[in-house]
Amino acid sequence: MQEWSLFRVTGQPDDIGYRLGELARPMMVAYMQQSAAWKQVSRWRGHPFVEALWRAAEAYFPALVAELDGMAAGLGWPVEDVFLWNCRGELIHNAPDGCTTLAAVSGNARFIAHNEDGDPYLRERCFLVDVQPAGKPGFVSFYYPGSLPGHTFAASRAGLVQAINNLRIRVPAVGVPRMILARAVLDTNSLDEAVALLRDMPRASGFHHTLGCVGDSRLVSVEATVQRCSVVADTLRFGHANHLVHDGCDSEGQIITDSSRDRQVRVNALLPALGAPVTDDALLRVLSDQAPSGLPIYRDDPHDPDDENTLATALFRIESDGVAMQVYRQGHRAFDTFIPRTAHSNTVF
Repeated sequence: MQEWSLFRVTGQPDDIGYRLGELARPMMVAYMQQSAAWKQVSRWRGHPFVEALWRAAEAYFPALVAELDGMAAGLGWPVEDVFLWNCRGELIHNAPDGCTTLAAVSGNARFIAHNEDGDPYLRERCFLVDVQPAGKPGFVSFYYPGSLPGHTFAASRAGLVQAINNLRIRVPAVGVPRMILARAVLDTNSLDEAVALLRDMPRASGFHHTLGCVGDSRLVSVEATVQRCSVVADTLRFGHANHLVHDGCDSEGQIITDSSRDRQVRVNALLPALGAPVTDDALLRVLSDQAPSGLPIYRDDPHDPDDENTLATALFRIESDGVAMQVYRQGHRAFDTFIPRTAHSNTVF
């Protein structure tokens, strides 16, 4: 299995966006031509709701809108279409982005492990990027072509780890699109600052964020949606698929697919059985589980009912001075690095 190359992207927001667009450009036309999601999203061109999302994004995160401008230039696409694609979670309620995330504290060790599930067409067509914005901590992230990095899995030089799970929220609202919020989290300097950002911003739809940080003993589960921002930080082990599970979530309309339901049930059964101490290999075994019945955690069926396959598996170990990050592709380790913590903050929420 070929190792996964890391592409370094630096500079001002438009420079970063342009390079990300350049990376994606060779495959973008073919990718969009086969994408059922793009066919649905593109129907929203010129809609007042999209214009309102743009205004909200620009008001709160103008630098990230500038990244999208640069990405459009690098792709050779209209910026309106790039923005549409980065709002797919707000525009189609059953967006084809899956994922399963695990988090565990074991003694002094803290782990976050994640299956990135997406369009099977993108197998072998995604990137790992080292993004270093001017004046920000910078981060290493999985990158879907044409999408802001950050809504998948990443670790920053502030020591922050984030893994994202799609939530299929039925009723979006005018606010900051969820992919922009997820990217903004990677510019924060602490776990408290990241949670405060998710709590305080007007949210247009919803994601689940699993968060941890160097120098902070907590692993945090955040369901940040239109109606609420629920934060759970007192569990030693937890797992999350693609639907709301926190107490009090019943009032918010969501789509729960059979795959998401089965993966959540299976994770809830497997995590307590791991025993102690929890190890890297034990978490990877859970994420590679094929299940004796129902739909599996590791997804490689070309006829998956959600049209998703596992494109990568990430394992993060949060240490005292940085984050050890490994990425696996089809069961083989394709990337292994250590990201030292070089930015610090003492914010409190």
